[in-house]
Amino acid sequence: MASPQWKSFPRDHPQTSRSSKVPFQRSVSYPSTNTNGVNSRETGVVEKLLHSYGFIKCAERDARLFFHYSQYDGNIENMKVGDEVEFESTLDRRTRKPIACHIVKLRPGSVSGEILSEQRVIGNILSEPKSSRNKLSGTPNPADSGKVSYEMNGECFFLSFSLDDLDINETGDLKKGDKVSFYIGTDKRNGNIRARKIVVEEAMPLEKCQGVVCSMKESFGFIERADLVKEIFFHYSEFTGNINDLQLGDDVEFGVQMRNGKEVAINISKLPQGTVVFEDVKKAKTVGTVHKPLTRFSTRKSNDPLPGKLIYDDVDGGLLRQREIPFGDKDQVGDYTLLVEDLVQFNIATDRRDLLQRATNIELLEESFVKSGEKREHGIVAAVKEGFGFIKCVDRDARMFFHFSEMLKTSHEIKISDEVEFTVISGNVGEMKGRSFQDPTVAQRQIAVRIKPLMKGTVSFQTIIPGTNEGFIQKVPINQWGKSPGKSKDKEADLGSIQYEMNGEKVTITYHAKDTDIKQVPDEGDKVEFNIAEIKRNNVQMAINIRVLDRDIDTRKQGFIATLKENFGFIETAAHDREVFFHYSEFEGDLNSLELGDEIEYAVTRKGAKVCAETIKKLPRGTIPGETIQPAQHQGKIIRPLRNIDPTQSEYEGLVHLIMEGDTNEGAIYPYGITGLADKKDFLQKGDIVRFQIGVSKRNGVERACIISAIRKYVRANVDSIKGQFGFIDYEVGEENKKLFFHMSEVHEGCELQPGDEVQFVIVQNQRSGKYSACNVRRISEMQRPQHLLRKPQTDSNGGPKLILIRKPRGPDGTKGFTLPRQPIDNSVAPP
Repeated sequence: MASPQWKSFPRDHPQTSRSSKVPFQRSVSYPSTNTNGVNSRETGVVEKLLHSYGFIKCAERDARLFFHYSQYDGNIENMKVGDEVEFESTLDRRTRKPIACHIVKLRPGSVSGEILSEQRVIGNILSEPKSSRNKLSGTPNPADSGKVSYEMNGECFFLSFSLDDLDINETGDLKKGDKVSFYIGTDKRNGNIRARKIVVEEAMPLEKCQGVVCSMKESFGFIERADLVKEIFFHYSEFTGNINDLQLGDDVEFGVQMRNGKEVAINISKLPQGTVVFEDVKKAKTVGTVHKPLTRFSTRKSNDPLPGKLIYDDVDGGLLRQREIPFGDKDQVGDYTLLVEDLVQFNIATDRRDLLQRATNIELLEESFVKSGEKREHGIVAAVKEGFGFIKCVDRDARMFFHFSEMLKTSHEIKISDEVEFTVISGNVGEMKGRSFQDPTVAQRQIAVRIKPLMKGTVSFQTIIPGTNEGFIQKVPINQWGKSPGKSKDKEADLGSIQYEMNGEKVTITYHAKDTDIKQVPDEGDKVEFNIAEIKRNNVQMAINIRVLDRDIDTRKQGFIATLKENFGFIETAAHDREVFFHYSEFEGDLNSLELGDEIEYAVTRKGAKVCAETIKKLPRGTIPGETIQPAQHQGKIIRPLRNIDPTQSEYEGLVHLIMEGDTNEGAIYPYGITGLADKKDFLQKGDIVRFQIGVSKRNGVERACIISAIRKYVRANVDSIKGQFGFIDYEVGEENKKLFFHMSEVHEGCELQPGDEVQFVIVQNQRSGKYSACNVRRISEMQRPQHLLRKPQTDSNGGPKLILIRKPRGPDGTKGFTLPRQPIDNSVAPP
């Protein structure tokens, strides 16, 4: 139908005059009328706009027509995609393809591409649509459409629809089974029909399900369903309460809805704990054996949720049959190691969803150890850390590592001194009675597993031999009452010894300080009563339960001053075997007269775990029997210094190894103490070459090294600085390249040193810190003044008396230098 607003142009109108009437240059291929002079008008929607042309999608047929901007008489700037238009359809003269011309813009809503039914139709939702859209066109994907069914004239029909087909007033979500009403829309272009303007008339009641929250992430989680063997996704926004109140393991109720083709949980609410039950557990206990234990410490993730297997006997139709039942890592009571052929008891659980059975509440039976012949050991928990600890074994010297998870009794709280029974296995891979085990986290290391707590007093490290014995203390431990000897390099036990008679023969037995009475600690020569115990791990006999029976009235001891510090020191016993601490306040006399090697008398007292000397008195030299010195001199090597030189060693005495060639006693080792040093301040270290003489003790006839002097190379240097009781020498040694330290106590004869004095000394290294220092410091000469400061004697040109400098001043220090006051010389008075 022709539109009155369009003018008909003559067919034979010149092209130039037609082109001049439009804003764009019109091609000769664009006709303005059809051959019969009657225009065919259609409607459509602008689908695409380009630089100077566009495309219109026809509303009445499935066609897409080209048009040039010159065919639109209005302002082309006001045209946009989606505008509804009316146009004529004609053929391009050059290409003979249909195009649109004489385009007129219409009011919105004037163009419709489909015909709706007159009445609404009632139907049911069969499937829900998805919200996905085509990336290019932005329209819903046909494959993601929903389905609705309806009946007409006794027949059932099915229509597709998308989310865009919902009524504009419909706000709810469509669900499968919802009763809806809709119009049937017929596309004018191709005749396809679909449901349009869908409205929910009656919503399908939401199916309520139950489950347990099994996973929670940042904003979503999963619920294990009680009706199906599967998990369902949920978003935190679907929880009806405070999401902070929802925790793993909570029982919940929820509805199920399809979103994007997947089931999700909606309208989630909490249920009382214990409401959801997945399986029925038999109360009766079943006994079986482990056929396949769980693989622990494995780096591979198993796809089987029930990898373990048990075998048990079951009666089926009057016949006894063996059945296999699986179990998982949560079905065992505790996390201790299970091995093949272990005898266990368990409950049988049947899943309500698929009726599958599994073993749960699995416990290891005591009879399993007897049946398998497994070697069980005893011990005491010696140390407890975070998640692990160490056991002191009865039958082994080494401590045994264990995990807390290996406790058979999970409720038991592990504490130090707990007595336990356990099995020892290799930490890597091994076999025990044909049963394999593995722990790759502890390579090549034995560990304790399957640990059972025992009653107090069950574990004993020794077997006590019946009867008591009497004897005399021959030697006491260096550190009394269990005091550790410190960082002993050789780690030898600090033991005392008792001498007693057995079957007419004198026998010596050792003992620990911890086995004595702390209220009356035994000393050398004391008569004691004791029991004999045999250590299980090495069958060595030792004295225990030691009690003093008789003690000498005179408790005074004798010894030698071994070490002098700022306000305390150490005494070397008369037997030269150990040292005793003393404080200067316990010395009765002038402390300034006390020197190294002095003979003293003292009493022994105990302060806590430490033995101390008190009421110390100095004795005349020679009171304590010494040694008979042999005249021959020998050369040797220090193989162990005194303990005051190396505090890390447990023994006090030093040892000298004879190395002089041609001597018949070559290779002999002689002990020495502070009295054996020629210079009591000498700092003898391990490896030093010394010269000594052999002395025979007048007390016990033991040969000892005496008059020991070091064969050392002295070094010369100048004193750099003095700082109170110590100073530094201008000599660099070691990697630090620092000045060499020395203490004033190491200066020979207490000589007063000044910066610049030339000294000779010996370099020693501290055994504990590794630092170097100077000892045996001797001054060679006093400080030399520089030449430019020295003045030669001069004669007064006025004929006065001659002054000759006979001594240099050392001051100003207030005590030395010239003491007479200086007076001016009167030349008018003749000298006497």
